[in-house]
Amino acid sequence: MSTALLELRDLHVEADGAPILRGVSLVVNEGEVHALMGPNGAGKSTLANVIMGHPGYQVTAGEIFLRGENIATWTSDERARHGIFLAFQYPEAISGVSVIQFLRQAIAARKGLEELSVLEVRLDLAEWMDRLGMDPAFAERHLNEGFSGGERKRNEILQMALLEPVIALLDETDSGLDIDALRVVARGVRTVREEHPAMGVLLVTHYVKLLEEIEPEQVHILVDGRIVESGDVSLATRIEEGGYDSWRAVSA
Repeated sequence: MSTALLELRDLHVEADGAPILRGVSLVVNEGEVHALMGPNGAGKSTLANVIMGHPGYQVTAGEIFLRGENIATWTSDERARHGIFLAFQYPEAISGVSVIQFLRQAIAARKGLEELSVLEVRLDLAEWMDRLGMDPAFAERHLNEGFSGGERKRNEILQMALLEPVIALLDETDSGLDIDALRVVARGVRTVREEHPAMGVLLVTHYVKLLEEIEPEQVHILVDGRIVESGDVSLATRIEEGGYDSWRAVSA
């Protein structure tokens, strides 16, 4: 039987007193990919940030479990150390910090170490950059500084590969990418999953195209802070054909 990696139970969330999520329940088991779709403002990115422990949101009811443990009081750092990874929709640039420096610190924190051998990180980094089809010179560039949209997203996939998360939250990883860049990112996600088959993925997206490249076990429709329907990838096709109007009626 599959093990529940991430479980949300009747999650209610506010920001500055305004309700955003209104009772979200969801279970992601080992090795599963779940896609979360919905109109703008439905609360998709909020959900990803709340799971990661963003302090700007208040959980007013409900629970979040990681491998059966309630993590409601954990900080973002604690959640990251225990294997929650968030790939941002718009990754920030950090001037003066190289990709390899950032990853060395992040991997050490994930493993609970004071520091990590530069050589060890460099070898692992070189291996994964080769597997993801990335130029080795990329490792010495300042994090996301001057990166194209596709480079920023591939860098997020590289971080995911090296950090070996329990659950990966991919917040609109396909945002702003052309079809070629989207396929490169999707191939990277598939490559990481092949290496870490027990990893769960919660994929926030607007686009059916990404779901054709990364086939999810389940698709969830989030409207006005509620999951109004869950099913297979055919749900995404229905959205592409008719939009969200029918689900808005369900949510009202």
